[in-house]
Amino acid sequence: MAKRKGEARVIVTLGCTECRERTYTTSKNRRNDSGRLELHKFCPRCRTHRVHREVR
Repeated sequence: MAKRKGEARVIVTLGCTECRERTYTTSKNRRNDSGRLELHKFCPRCRTHRVHREVR
């Protein structure tokens, strides 16, 4: 698969805001979402749904 010039999508890692465990990866468009991504997902360590934030 050929890469386009100026690739906008990047793979980011999501970490739980409570326990800091990094359990999810996703991709985002850098042009549309320049800030850090936040998603409400299930944390297997906390065993509950928590906010997961993009980790750099």
